Amino acid sequence: MRRLGELPFIASLRDALPWSFIGLAAAFLGVLIAELVGGTLPGETLGLRVASALLPAFGVMAATLVVILPIRLARATHYTVAPLLLGSVGAFALALPRPLGPDPITYLRVLGTAGLFVAMLGCGVTAAWTALARRRVAPALSDWLGALLAIGTFGALIALHVSLPAAIASALHPIAHLGDTYLALVAIVLVETLLWTAGVHGPAVLAAIVTPVYLTMQMQNTHAFTVHAPLPYIVVVSLFLFVFPGGAGATLPLAGLLAISRVPRLRAVGRATFVPSLFNLNEPLLFAAPVVFNPHLVLPFVGVPIVLATITYAAVATGLVARAAFYVPSSVPTFISTYVATQDLRAVALAALNIVVATAMYYPFVRAYERHVSRTQDDKG
Repeated sequence: MRRLGELPFIASLRDALPWSFIGLAAAFLGVLIAELVGGTLPGETLGLRVASALLPAFGVMAATLVVILPIRLARATHYTVAPLLLGSVGAFALALPRPLGPDPITYLRVLGTAGLFVAMLGCGVTAAWTALARRRVAPALSDWLGALLAIGTFGALIALHVSLPAAIASALHPIAHLGDTYLALVAIVLVETLLWTAGVHGPAVLAAIVTPVYLTMQMQNTHAFTVHAPLPYIVVVSLFLFVFPGGAGATLPLAGLLAISRVPRLRAVGRATFVPSLFNLNEPLLFAAPVVFNPHLVLPFVGVPIVLATITYAAVATGLVARAAFYVPSSVPTFISTYVATQDLRAVALAALNIVVATAMYYPFVRAYERHVSRTQDDKG
């Protein structure tokens, strides 16, 4: 997994995705304000207004990604920036859904459901052609040749009347159904937490692989919400808000338990990291407690999220809690984010139950770790 995460395209995509979320946030706020001020959705609930603004924002996110990704990739591969950027943007433009349509907001909603993959393919194909060209032509010319070949490839798809967004949507159906399962959810949770216990940022390693798929599924849930249709998927990006209160490992209860620890050092760590944990920022806790490479805390760090994933999937699959309709950033506190994502007050109760369960599971391990730290300090004394 570490080697996979270090591949230039994967690493560049991982670095580019957070920046593209800025485009998502800016576009969402702009569209939402325009709709609220312009009254384009009279009589609709706030949830529908949010959904209506999110879909075009995902289209802007794709457009942002297709600019940032080739720049990052050029730095990682030492390709020339200008041709890689030109080829990626040109390929993306040629692959846009047809017809373009007169209403940009409506068009962005159409683009949003497959735009991320189109952006990734545009950059990936350009980089692949560039790599092949460099084997035959001098670097000064090969980078431009790669860009032209990528644009020609996507132009040929138009000539053949092949809709890349439609093909992506068709290909995603089996992938989405495979990923929308309890086993897929547990596998992702297990890999993320196991990598973290070894000091590898699990979410960062998986982000470039997992995020585009589950974010696309999240967008399809949002689209279904806007047309009053049943939400198709259970496992989407926002479902992980229930699984990881406090961040990877569900460490909000751990920070709380450490904050009232009898051991002064652990108490100081807990109190210093509790507020960041409320916003699901737990890197300080993972390295300060520490959790990373800590045999006393590895079992609950891996086991608690699996239990929470099981409880959450069961509650949502049986209809006790609504499916997540909206994408909500992980930095939003758990009780707020879970309600906003589902528009269901029962989600708050589920989040509270998960935190209680996580606290009960962490408690004996924290007490054992306290005894270990106390003995270590006594031996040193």
